[in-house]
Amino acid sequence: MRLLALLAFTTSAFAAETLPLWKGDAPEGDGKFSDSSKAKLTVHLPEKPNGAAIVICPGGGYGGLVTKGEGHGIATWLNAHGIAGIVLEYRLPAGRPYVPLLDAQQAIRTARANAASWKIDPKKIGIIGFSAGGHLASTATVHFETIETRAPNAVTGQSSRPDFSILIYPVISMDEGVHRGSKKNLMGETPAHGLSEYFSTQKHVKAGTPPAFLAHALDDKVVDIENSRMFFEAQKKAGLPTRLVELPNGGHGLNGYKGPSWDKWQAESLLWLKEIKVLP
Repeated sequence: MRLLALLAFTTSAFAAETLPLWKGDAPEGDGKFSDSSKAKLTVHLPEKPNGAAIVICPGGGYGGLVTKGEGHGIATWLNAHGIAGIVLEYRLPAGRPYVPLLDAQQAIRTARANAASWKIDPKKIGIIGFSAGGHLASTATVHFETIETRAPNAVTGQSSRPDFSILIYPVISMDEGVHRGSKKNLMGETPAHGLSEYFSTQKHVKAGTPPAFLAHALDDKVVDIENSRMFFEAQKKAGLPTRLVELPNGGHGLNGYKGPSWDKWQAESLLWLKEIKVLP
């Protein structure tokens, strides 16, 4: 993969590599392609790796990307715990609903393809997302087989199934209690038949779905906590080792990524990763 840039982040253990996500044009689904220049990965590797890696999907309502607090800042936190943090700058859909999912799947494949050089265990690669990025992470969690045949430029020979997911104040449903801005940006003003069903990710959890950790504030006025509850209940019904932390306050964004609620989900998620044997 061609190296686009080398960016230094003073809070990371090492300099971070920024890589193009796709070689050549990027698929949109349904046989269409577009410029891939806006899709990229920034790879933050820890000084003392433990083999785990997490692809990071920033939020932004599918209309932008909050890459600092919900991207590189998360990578720095993961690095402090020996986890590789891979920030995904996915293409914004603008009504092309499969584009973010195709990028997330490619990011997971890329991590597996580089497992040896990045000192990653290919069986310990997860995905984390925030708000609309949480919706993307949940979509990659439940739809990791169905679209891969539409990506001829994809990394070959690697699975796009995440081994686990972490969903923080995520958008989940696209047909009840929906975050209207995310839905419009993802699917357009008038979604095609079946899209709302396909992207209501709580409806697609089954026994083979990766396990998920969720955290959501009770006072979130932007994305209702019922989104997380629906996904959590679906995971429980499927018999998966899931967990939902209902945070007492912090709203959407958890007080600007700081404070007791922010600290609590981070601490609880690390404990959960130990319980499911991702962390030692």
